[in-house]
Amino acid sequence: MSTRKITPTLSLNNTGFDCVSRAWRAHEKELRAFLIHRADDRDMAEDLLQEVFLKSMRQGLRFCELTNPRAWLFEVARNALIDSVSLNKPFEELPEHLEAELGSERAPIDELDICIERILSELAAEDRSIIQSCDLQGKTVRSYAQDYRLTLAAAKSRILRARKRLRDSLVERCQVGFDETGRVCCHVPRTLS
Repeated sequence: MSTRKITPTLSLNNTGFDCVSRAWRAHEKELRAFLIHRADDRDMAEDLLQEVFLKSMRQGLRFCELTNPRAWLFEVARNALIDSVSLNKPFEELPEHLEAELGSERAPIDELDICIERILSELAAEDRSIIQSCDLQGKTVRSYAQDYRLTLAAAKSRILRARKRLRDSLVERCQVGFDETGRVCCHVPRTLS
């Protein structure tokens, strides 16, 4: 890429382009120095400088309304530089053995599925029904209330009590443990008997 200046040679009577042209003449050298210093690649800096100029031209009359065109030009230049570095960043593929290890590990809460199935079968019928309908099958509490001729408040209370009994049973029977943030960290797996 050549190091020629990108001085706009617009002879349009459009004040939007005149405004951009004036700002560009005032700040082009400073922008170029900034980009060359940050990019460590003169050709890339020139390409980015051209992008900044084009973006400022696309602003047209809106550019003239800016209170600080210099700050806007530097912000656009900085963002273009960040985007360019991000897109050109080399990446390494994970070795196959690491991919397999990452894919095979389940979150501790996901490991509770067997315990939940066992504990659900031991809950009272009305607790089991509302948890299966609302939490596992995705039915809304309002819809459940209508289906079972309950008030919405009664259905909400019922699901809260059922969830608490399920949680207490999981803690007791599956020995579920929680970390300092309250998330499931471990448990003793139990299967259906």
